Amino acid sequence: MRIVCLPGDGIGPEVMAQAVRALAVLVPDAEIEEQPLGGRAIATHGDPLPPVTLEACRGADAVLMGAVGSDRYTWQDGLNPEDGLFRLRRELDVYANLRPATADGIDLLIVRELVGGLYFGTRGVDPDGTVFDRMEYHPDQVERLARRAFALARQRRGRLTSVDKANVLATSRMWRGVVDGLAPEYPDVAVDHLLVDTAAMRLVENAAAFDVIVTENTFGDILSDIAAALTGGLGVAASACLGDGGVDLFEPVHGTAPDIAGSDRANPTAMLLSAALMLRYGLGLPHEASALEAAVAGTRAASPTGDEGGAAGTRAFGDHLLTVLTGLVQT
Repeated sequence: MRIVCLPGDGIGPEVMAQAVRALAVLVPDAEIEEQPLGGRAIATHGDPLPPVTLEACRGADAVLMGAVGSDRYTWQDGLNPEDGLFRLRRELDVYANLRPATADGIDLLIVRELVGGLYFGTRGVDPDGTVFDRMEYHPDQVERLARRAFALARQRRGRLTSVDKANVLATSRMWRGVVDGLAPEYPDVAVDHLLVDTAAMRLVENAAAFDVIVTENTFGDILSDIAAALTGGLGVAASACLGDGGVDLFEPVHGTAPDIAGSDRANPTAMLLSAALMLRYGLGLPHEASALEAAVAGTRAASPTGDEGGAAGTRAFGDHLLTVLTGLVQT
C-alpha cells in the first residue's frame, strides 16, 4: 500500500504530520511518501505541480493533500499555487468531490462535479475589454457524476436532490435532463430538483431534510461551504475526490491559515477526517476509517483545540488522538 502525502502550504505540514502519525498506527505496513505541491513546490521546483509530484501521485494507491496557497505567489505573476491543485485534479480525473456534513440531526453528502464547468472552461478577454468565463459540460460528464451520486444515495437513505439553475442556464437544463434520464435505473432512489438559490435557502433553514445533493462545480463549491458552516465550520470539513478506478485524492476543505502557521494552533480535525475518507473510499479499509473517526470525535470532546473552546495545540491534539486510537485498535 503506497500513500503519497502532499503537505502543501501554511498549516498544511503541521496538520499533515498528525495524520501521518495516525496512519502509522492504522496501516503500519503502508509506504508513505511526501512530495511538494503549491507554493512550496514553486519555491523548490518553480512549478506548483512538479513532474516528480505528479508521477508519484499517479503511482500511489491514494493521495492525501494539505491546503495550498501563498501570498508570495499570485496569478498576476503567472505562478499561482492553486493551479497545482486544479491541475492535479484534472490529471487524476477525480471528477466527484464528496463533501460530507454531519452534526446534530444533520447527515448530508454533497457530490460536486470537480473537473468541469466555469473553473475549467474557456476564459479570456475580448478586444473591447469584455472578460468572459465559459461554463462547459458534456452530457457524459454529468452522467458519470450522477451515477456516482445515485449509487451513494442508494447506500444511504435513498434520497437524491439535483441542484441546478435550469430556469436560466442551458447547461443546467441539460444537467436536469441527464439526471431525469437516469432516474428509472434507480427506482429505489427518490429524486427531486432544486434551483441553486432555493437549495441554499433550504440548507440554512433545514439542512436535516437533505440526504445526497448532486450539483456542478461552482454551485457545489458554494453549497458545500454553507453545509460546512452549519456543521462546525471549514476547520473540521473533510473531502474526497474520486475518479473511476484510478488514484483518488483526499483533502481538508480549509485554507492555509498563514496567520497561525508554525504556532502549533491549527486544528488537525479536517485533515484527520480526510485521512479517514481515504481509508474508507481510497484504500477499502472501512474498519480503520471508523476507528479514526471515533478517535477524532473522542479527542475533540476531551482535548479540543483553541478554535473549539479548548487549550490543546496541534501536537497535543495529535498526542491525545494517538492514545485513543491505540486503545481502539488494541481492542
